[in-house]
Amino acid sequence: MTSLACDKHRFHRQSGVMEVSPSTVSLIREFGCEQTLLSRPDGSASFVQGDTSVMAGVYGPAEVKVSKEIYDRATLEVLVHPKVGLPGVRERSQEQCLRETCEASLLLSLHPRSSLTLILQVLHDDGSLLSCCLNAACMALMDAGLSMGRLFCGVTCAISTDGEIITDPTAAQEKESRALMTFAIDSKERRVMMSSTKGSFSVHELQQCIAISQKASEKIFQFYRDSVRRRYSKNL
Repeated sequence: MTSLACDKHRFHRQSGVMEVSPSTVSLIREFGCEQTLLSRPDGSASFVQGDTSVMAGVYGPAEVKVSKEIYDRATLEVLVHPKVGLPGVRERSQEQCLRETCEASLLLSLHPRSSLTLILQVLHDDGSLLSCCLNAACMALMDAGLSMGRLFCGVTCAISTDGEIITDPTAAQEKESRALMTFAIDSKERRVMMSSTKGSFSVHELQQCIAISQKASEKIFQFYRDSVRRRYSKNL
């Protein structure tokens, strides 16, 4: 099974999230976030996972071109800029994944005939870039005060040649892996909103990676809550 595109899935067990033993879940690298860094966007955030860092800015709702106007909801445009050079095929694939996830989370029907623009600038890539972009995007959307039906976070898993599952892999670990998967997890039911996969893996390995990502997302969502709580407690 090999894919570079985004696949919309709703993997879940009848009993809820698949159980994962603590020894199975690898540790996520340290992460941090800062909101309202930029003055021109309506919302902005920087997100750091290990040595991978991304800056995100949100513009809108604003006036939309007639050719892109949608009568019953807002139009969302997502742009990913690499650290150096011009955007390529990889960035276009990331933009599609990000756009599909954000469209599933935002209440776009509240802003018909308008546009929203999400711009992400890669500052440094040391692995798990797409999941870092997802986390930066979510924090920037929250900073912009846009209405969302659910939050989301990104988790990346790599499968090594000997079958070991590594959560939040570095660039070196990604290079040595035989499969790489990134999932967008929603905050309500921990369901998979989006998946991006590359390499060869079995159905069982896919299910394991989903379960591990769902478990790891709890730590990220808790970080979201703590980060926002600290920010507004300072403002009060």
